[in-house]
Amino acid sequence: MIIVIKKKQIIAAILCLLLLLAVPLALRKLLPASVAASASANTNWGLSFQEEGKTPVGNASADFLKQYNAYYAGDPSEKVLYLTFDAGYENGYTPAILDALKKHNVKATFFVVGNYIETSPDLIKRMVAEGHIVGNHTYHHPDMSKISDMESFKKEINDLEQLYKETTGQEMQKFYRPPQGKYSESNLKQAQELGYKTIFWSLAYVDWYVDKQPTKEEAYSKLLPRIHPGAIVLLHSTSKTNAEILDELLGKWEAEGYTFGTLNDLCTGA
Repeated sequence: MIIVIKKKQIIAAILCLLLLLAVPLALRKLLPASVAASASANTNWGLSFQEEGKTPVGNASADFLKQYNAYYAGDPSEKVLYLTFDAGYENGYTPAILDALKKHNVKATFFVVGNYIETSPDLIKRMVAEGHIVGNHTYHHPDMSKISDMESFKKEINDLEQLYKETTGQEMQKFYRPPQGKYSESNLKQAQELGYKTIFWSLAYVDWYVDKQPTKEEAYSKLLPRIHPGAIVLLHSTSKTNAEILDELLGKWEAEGYTFGTLNDLCTGA
């Protein structure tokens, strides 16, 4: 009799364990993608390229991001590209980049930090004069995902806004890119509350190591096969390679039937 009871207890325990394991799995399948996407509080923006010529899969869905006025790609049915540059400092290559953009009549967005505006005000003024957007990349370029309180977040954003206004006499357009692509859901909410649209990207490559610049061929091997309709392209203006290839690169994309839009176009049409 004692043996029978023990067997029943063991079986019951096993069944309970299996049930406990099964419930989370079942709930995960039932949860919408937006909930799953928000499960990670702090993360680095990441992409998975699953099919050539198609929008890559981000580590947060477009629908999840959109509720916070955040974007990583445009309409996948339209052959429009959105060109953006991150500019942490001036490395001598921005004039050539601006020349190439002007030649192709492409309007880009330059996400800049405080140091850039302080050291290169004339280039900032040229960007504005030639119709480019200057976006907010924060004043000090910190890991914003580690900033949880609104006042500290707001200071990084507002200090850059103020410096931009002092330099150009204009209000900064409210486009924000998290430094290093590091963000949290609370950051997305904070940026939204400040009236900003958060802009990630759907195409980039390793172009930021000054002493280890990719060759022209290496750059094209990443930037040409992975281009796709609606791509938000991230390049770094500190890159010697980017300055050397941009004229030809823009021509190659144009030859494939692509046109170029601005982030204002992207957010208006989204």
